[in-house]
Amino acid sequence: MSSNWNRFSHYVPQLQSCCNCTTDVFDSLSVYFDVAEQLDYQNRFSEPMIWIGLYIAVASLFCILLMVADLLHGLRNKKLWFPCKYFTLNAATLTVIAVAMKLPMDLNNPMPGGTDWTAKLESMAFMCTMMANLLPSLSTMDSKELLTNIIALGVLVITLVVNVCIQINTGIVSYTKSYDFFHNLVKNTYHEWIAIIYVVMLIILLMIHTCSSLAILKSKQVLESKYQVGHQTASKDQEPQHTRRSTVEKLKQHVSNYWIMSTTGNPQFMTTCFATTSASGVICALGIVMQVHVILTIVLERRIDYDSDYRWSTSVILKTQFIGVVLGSIAPISRCFASLSFKLSTKWIWNHIKVFKVESYWTEKLCDWKRSSVPFEFRSRKCKVAIQKLKILTLNFCIGFQKAVVVTCKLMGLIPIFIVIWILYCFRCCKWLKTMFSASGNVQGNRPEQNRVLSPYVLQLQDDLELVDRTLEGISKFVNRFIQRAEKQQPNYLMKLLEESTGFEGVEKFNSNLVPPVLAQEFLDCWSLPLVTLTTIAISLPNIHSDIVDNLLRSAAKTLWLEVEVYHKWLGNKLQKHVPGVNTTRRILQWFRDTAKNTVTEVENMDIGGRNDDSLHRSISANSMYRITETILLSYQENIVDVSQEQLFKKLSSMISDILAACLTNLPQVIAIKCHASAIEKREASVHAAAQLLGETAQIINSLEDRELPRLNPNELAFIDKWRAYLKYPFP
Repeated sequence: MSSNWNRFSHYVPQLQSCCNCTTDVFDSLSVYFDVAEQLDYQNRFSEPMIWIGLYIAVASLFCILLMVADLLHGLRNKKLWFPCKYFTLNAATLTVIAVAMKLPMDLNNPMPGGTDWTAKLESMAFMCTMMANLLPSLSTMDSKELLTNIIALGVLVITLVVNVCIQINTGIVSYTKSYDFFHNLVKNTYHEWIAIIYVVMLIILLMIHTCSSLAILKSKQVLESKYQVGHQTASKDQEPQHTRRSTVEKLKQHVSNYWIMSTTGNPQFMTTCFATTSASGVICALGIVMQVHVILTIVLERRIDYDSDYRWSTSVILKTQFIGVVLGSIAPISRCFASLSFKLSTKWIWNHIKVFKVESYWTEKLCDWKRSSVPFEFRSRKCKVAIQKLKILTLNFCIGFQKAVVVTCKLMGLIPIFIVIWILYCFRCCKWLKTMFSASGNVQGNRPEQNRVLSPYVLQLQDDLELVDRTLEGISKFVNRFIQRAEKQQPNYLMKLLEESTGFEGVEKFNSNLVPPVLAQEFLDCWSLPLVTLTTIAISLPNIHSDIVDNLLRSAAKTLWLEVEVYHKWLGNKLQKHVPGVNTTRRILQWFRDTAKNTVTEVENMDIGGRNDDSLHRSISANSMYRITETILLSYQENIVDVSQEQLFKKLSSMISDILAACLTNLPQVIAIKCHASAIEKREASVHAAAQLLGETAQIINSLEDRELPRLNPNELAFIDKWRAYLKYPFP
């Protein structure tokens, strides 16, 4: 456009002489060309806005995928409170959310089309949905992380609210291209009121997050103290002496006890039962209703147009974020009803309807801060007194505000309570009718007895309330199904190898005291090191069929080093191919022995400054190889030449199976220890791992249960050196 204007100005004198035009006419033309040039620049500058709109849609899609992942994770694990595993409150998530909120943050670009301003309102609804989804993730943080993330979320939400309020004041949020004054007035007022409602929802959700954070800090302490009581109860063997149960059955009961404690004591489960969670679900439901109404309005009025600089990308943003609002609202609304179904009883309803009763854990943290002294030192006593009084006044206001928010959330929670009561009433009527026409009597069986056994392990913030039987029964059923699924994943190769073991003699025979160590400093043995060493020798025998070797590797795969298991190497030496032509049993054992001795000597001769962890590990491994190969050579003595590789492989396999059998007798202790984790955020995962291990090794535990163990203290059974000492010199 500028080049055209330059050409036009060049021919101005000629046009004036030819057309006898006045200067005023050409001044008017110049003004026209100035306006056209500005429009050309504006169009050129707005071209990247389409890509920015697509960037917003991609960021929104990323958040949606994370929320859907949490939704599927909850459904897959029968956790209808939908814990936050992927979509959590952190710096990365807040950055992506900030990108997704670009439309309501935009102060300058008008959104005149129906799709344009609907997409801007949709973004605010999407923000409400994401905040409701992020609420349970607050309970997974410590106090420092909680403070940091709440401040960051507050800055983002307040900035968004301020920007929307500015747009409401300037009229950008309600600007439309229409020449009908009355129509514009009505539509502008409508748009502004929708935006104001979303602003109020965002502020309420921010207050919900802040108040929930204060309650979480104290609630975790309460649950921790109750968990320790349950842990002491579960650690004691309270089974009567006249009953006999297998070790697996005892472990299943033990795992179930800790499963109940880890589930009900899970911080996210605790947060689901908060009144603020119910309120966030109600806000999500309101957001869906409002947004559906807005979209239906533009569809019925046939105003699906886009006239902003974002052009057709606003349509992509609108569709993406609307899907996010619908899918993202499933979890918050489900948490709302799940928290009611967990504890819905006449006593609980009565306590909840008494909305002006605020539990102590909501304000206890603020009260602690109120009772504490000011952390700063002041020379003036009057200044210190003034600061202390100001602090007390501020915290009194915060306590009152906290109570007001909780009462408001409880009032909002009455809506789903009446809905759930109506649903349960219909369900019970159907159940009553089914019972009338059914010949079956009481089908409860031993459920009340089972619930009575598990009820002491239920962790709750309020002692006067009880978890309803159907919730406790559902948790118990899930852990049983979880263990049953794990039982279908038995390690068949390992079990087949253990069948070769009839005792624990291999624990004593793999290493002889007659063979002195070559290391100057002797280290205690462990279970995995001799297994790796013996397996390394076994797979190096060239005459053994590869299928037999592979079966041995699969049997002890979890205890093998990556070097031996995958690369068939030992300390960098390729097995079976490193010394071609050396096929006799004696020479193979001698090669391992000599190589191991040279490795230890090489490490011992290093300067102290040149040694590191890798060289220490190499020397320990080589020392184990030297002692084991020398022990085997001494056991065969002069007949070693006559011993075939098949016989040596059988001997090695027997020792491996005996060591594995002795090691796996500690499985019940390992499972019991794994059930308990010190960190409250890791307990559920630890119990899940214990249940998985129990299911996978149930048959192994049963097969080893009848074997006579050394008469050692339970704490000593975990050490192979204690086993070897007892097997060599047993004591009565």
